Amino acid sequence: MAGFYLHIPFCRQACYYCNFHFSTSLAYMDEMLQAMQMEMQWQAANWRSHHFETIYFGGGTPSLLSAKHLDALLQTIYRNYDIDAKAEITLEANPDDIDATKLQQWKNAGINRLSVGVQALFDDLLRVLHRSHDARQAIRSVQMAMDAGFENISIDLIYGIPGLTDICWADEVERMLSMHIPHLSCYALTIEPHTALDYQIRKHQFPQVDEEQVARQYLMLLDMMEAAGYEAYEISSFARPGFRARHNSLYWNGIPYLGIGPSAHSYQPPFRRWNIAHNMRYIQSIRQNQIPYEEECLTKRMQYNEYVMLRLRTLEGVDIQSIHALFGSCFANYFQQQVQPWMDMQYVVIKQSTRYVLSRTGRLFADRIAASLFIADEDLQTKL
Repeated sequence: MAGFYLHIPFCRQACYYCNFHFSTSLAYMDEMLQAMQMEMQWQAANWRSHHFETIYFGGGTPSLLSAKHLDALLQTIYRNYDIDAKAEITLEANPDDIDATKLQQWKNAGINRLSVGVQALFDDLLRVLHRSHDARQAIRSVQMAMDAGFENISIDLIYGIPGLTDICWADEVERMLSMHIPHLSCYALTIEPHTALDYQIRKHQFPQVDEEQVARQYLMLLDMMEAAGYEAYEISSFARPGFRARHNSLYWNGIPYLGIGPSAHSYQPPFRRWNIAHNMRYIQSIRQNQIPYEEECLTKRMQYNEYVMLRLRTLEGVDIQSIHALFGSCFANYFQQQVQPWMDMQYVVIKQSTRYVLSRTGRLFADRIAASLFIADEDLQTKL
């Protein structure tokens, strides 16, 4: 089992909160996609033994791709890789790119899941985030996708935005629920270094994110989604039964994945590699018959830390039996010792006798809890 990720590094404009790799110049799109097809062909020999169950077009803004570009990428994948006949094939789309023609092209190409970057449903908030669509477009685009026959749709929303009141946040969630969207990905506004929002905050042009607002709106979200019958199967991910994101679930469960394009990451245990995050250098390297990447071999300690970090975010939590099997009894004993204070505070609870799961309150401190369970280099000698 494996997942296939393609990073499409182009956007019409820069969102003020985004730190993903992209370019607002579309001048070299043809050259980029040709280079990505070449990388796919070269990588195929290393992935012969893998059966791919998901394909994910991320970015950037994959909805900028023409039908010709999308077909060429998919044909290259199917010619060179073992793709499941019922693969989940996701395309990230901005609302302002969605129209009847594109929706039909995506269906014809085999796209069976859309991830729509709505982010907010109030125009003033969309302007704060520097999104290229308005609230009316957002609602209309989702309805058009449903009318076109897309049943598997995910919506991105951001909470904790300064100016987003609790009443407005509840209204946004309710509007998505009223449309019977099967999957929502909801993220707290995070100020990433070197983004426009980071600059505005440092210049006192934009308020700091209020952590109390973030916590309050996340707990509101949990209540609303649970009442509507959605499972919070990962901290930021909510799905109706049968609509979990299969591709993202591969990441959280440590399943191998191949990333194609500039800045894309790949994982073949115990190796992780990542391509250069620079469009022209990527293209030039491919033209010189080289894939521009760096690579690291994850030690057992690093693999344990990653397992804890990712699994703790999920509804299933950390399985102590899996730690025993994957890493040994010393790692399992260390985990149980370190997690006990969080259990005493009821931030972590045990389910099904072997699974350590974040409680409702614990979800607010997921990163802090995970960090306390990590093993540092010095711990290998003193505590294991």
